[in-house]
Amino acid sequence: MKRKYIAAVLTVFAMTTVCSTAFASTEHYTDSSIVGAETGWDEWVANWDETASDFTKVSLTPGKDDTELNFAWYSEKTDAAATPVVHFGTDKDALDTFEGTSGEVDQDLTGDKAYEYNHVTVTGLEPNTTYYYTVEKNGEQTEPVEYTTKSTDTVKMIYVGDPQVGASKGQTQDGAELVPDDGAANTAARNDGFSWNRTLNTALAENPDVNFVISAGDQVNKTGAAKEEEYASYLSADALTSLPVATTIGNHDSLNPDYAYHFNNPNNTENGKTAAGGDYYYSYGDGLFIVLNTNNYNVAEHQNTIEEAVKAYPDATWRVVTIHQDIYGSGLDHSDTDGMILRTQLTPIFDANDIDVVLQGHDHTYSRSKLLYGDGQTHQSYEFSLNADGTDYDWDHAANVETGEQITLNPEDGDTEAQAALDAFHEDNQCYTIEEVDGNTVTDPQGTLYMTANSASGSKFYELVSTQQDYIAARSQNWLPSYSIITMDAAKFSIDTYQITDDGSVEAIDDTFTIEKTAK
Repeated sequence: MKRKYIAAVLTVFAMTTVCSTAFASTEHYTDSSIVGAETGWDEWVANWDETASDFTKVSLTPGKDDTELNFAWYSEKTDAAATPVVHFGTDKDALDTFEGTSGEVDQDLTGDKAYEYNHVTVTGLEPNTTYYYTVEKNGEQTEPVEYTTKSTDTVKMIYVGDPQVGASKGQTQDGAELVPDDGAANTAARNDGFSWNRTLNTALAENPDVNFVISAGDQVNKTGAAKEEEYASYLSADALTSLPVATTIGNHDSLNPDYAYHFNNPNNTENGKTAAGGDYYYSYGDGLFIVLNTNNYNVAEHQNTIEEAVKAYPDATWRVVTIHQDIYGSGLDHSDTDGMILRTQLTPIFDANDIDVVLQGHDHTYSRSKLLYGDGQTHQSYEFSLNADGTDYDWDHAANVETGEQITLNPEDGDTEAQAALDAFHEDNQCYTIEEVDGNTVTDPQGTLYMTANSASGSKFYELVSTQQDYIAARSQNWLPSYSIITMDAAKFSIDTYQITDDGSVEAIDDTFTIEKTAK
């Protein structure tokens, strides 16, 4: 068991942030017209108007355990009642019927067109079995889709960060600037959806036995605005008709309920809620997976979620948390400013609950931490506050919960007082201890591994901080889409990370890192 440190005040206010992209690279992004020139780009463009206007695509999500599968989709609202029904089974000519719930979609998000969302849970799944499913849209069944479960003894996952479909806005493609306009005019979403699809197809070609995907947040780009064409582009990926995704609420997802309509997450809690939803958790194979909405800064609620999940699945060998903000990352835009803001509060909670691995996004760079645990000291707590008129969040300042001090995260040159406050903020966040281990295979470690995933679509990249932090073991920024493969069984948890070159080749960007357990 890990030593357990409880430090930091846990009662904070619920806040959601919208973060700047001041250090985003303006030179590098994945241009789908180039990487997809010979692999379907022209066809994707020809079908874009239809793709961007189809808000009714099905999304799959892991259920509360590996015997369940969750479905979500939109259907156009008619005079008849919604039919949230999935037909599912091994014989596509004799499928079982599973009924769920439905509700109205906010028409401000859909161009005033009326839709209803449908959420259904299918139960009784067995490993290594081929099933078929259809869903009902206004009482009409879709065509059957094949869905095959994999082994639950050895579980394989694709771990990705920030597809952020639509974030390539402002980049140049074929002599024109990509724009984030609404509907089919969103050429940035057109570009990024193709690349997102390419990444998943590439990862699956290399790893056909993957059970599901873990996304560390920012599925889409528009913050607090209507963005259904971005969700339509994201959900158009070929693989997603038969591959569940455990999504995380990123800062670009968090301010609207559209996320909650599109993803039917298991074991939803009332903790950590924003407009998009709150924390949730699920069990799969030998793992307990806990997903926190860290756009809400009420860490006491996140602690409640973790403790509830551990109590629900006490026998899980592995405890894995996914958050969007990278509290231990290495990107220039976030890791030393808003990314670290929850570090002093979450680190002791992760220690106390024996969290093995934390999967992060947000910084659009790749990094792998050393094994870390808390320093046992008392530190201040930080959050983001509302701006003066209450219309947005002040992501230029970190608020000290205890004192109310507003710490400027990017002081102007010559402002020595502000720089001193920022230096003190950074010093206070050195709240960790680095565990001494040898090599990339460790046995029964005390510390927690923190991963930060680069952009899976390549829609936007950030620079690395100029000096690699002492808590970082490996990092890279090669301006290419990347993904990780996690392999987990009762004794080992391994992670391998790859990038996809412009010609479609797959290259490892880090050594395999493996945690072994000899006892729970």
